[in-house]
Amino acid sequence: MIDILEDDHRSFSPETPLRQDAFLIDDKKKIELIEDHFKEIMHILGLDLSDDSLKGTPHRVAKMYVKEIFSGLNPKNKPEIKLFENKYSYNEMLVEKNITFFSNCEHHFVPIYGKAHIAYISSGKVIGLSKLNRIVQYFAKRPQVQERMTMQIANELKISLATEDIAVYIDAVHLCVASRGVNDVNSSTITSHYSGKFLDKSIKAEFLNSISSNRIL
Repeated sequence: MIDILEDDHRSFSPETPLRQDAFLIDDKKKIELIEDHFKEIMHILGLDLSDDSLKGTPHRVAKMYVKEIFSGLNPKNKPEIKLFENKYSYNEMLVEKNITFFSNCEHHFVPIYGKAHIAYISSGKVIGLSKLNRIVQYFAKRPQVQERMTMQIANELKISLATEDIAVYIDAVHLCVASRGVNDVNSSTITSHYSGKFLDKSIKAEFLNSISSNRIL
């Protein structure tokens, strides 16, 4: 049964599975509780927690979990999106490529890292470029499945920009593949989402060509 569960990587919803009481405990208390539990994990592993190098590790890990690498779980940390009028009547695709992100695999809690490339066609409003990066980072900073993350970014862009004309392409390395199991350090995983005008073959091809071209800097 353990082997079956380990290989069961199915995900049926674009929503991150959270309990209804997920945010009844504040961040300070979460850090305290995680610190205690991680201290116990280290003790079970046989580590000497009185060692100068290790004694602060449980707190560091707990703080990192809550304030950094899993901060995207808390909706309070969702980036505030402000739109601007498309004064130039720019009606071609806008592409933001090579957005670096770090996430964590929800199956083994080891890192996922890679690049996200996103594009949209304005429906009358435009967004500050840095907000596109922040949307990617927000959904990356939680235990993730790459397919779900791709859908979450796409859905958020559709809502924020009030347009169905969205493309998302993610190329990532999973350390659950590279550093354990099959130990394949050369493979990467690609996921994508296309909607609205990006379902048109020529527009999709233009997007894919733009993200594969060399950078000018």
